[in-house]
Amino acid sequence: MTVKQAAQWLQVNEETVWRWIRKGKMKAVRLPSGRLRIEESEIRRMIPNE
Repeated sequence: MTVKQAAQWLQVNEETVWRWIRKGKMKAVRLPSGRLRIEESEIRRMIPNE
């Protein structure tokens, strides 16, 4: 999913997701197009009590 979608799922600002990625708190994969994608399992890992 995109950074925007991840932010919506986690109910945080997109910039927060970008910060987590930069700091290594959240894993993301860079596509050949240069865009980032985040796996759903990574989003679920960030949700407390899941």
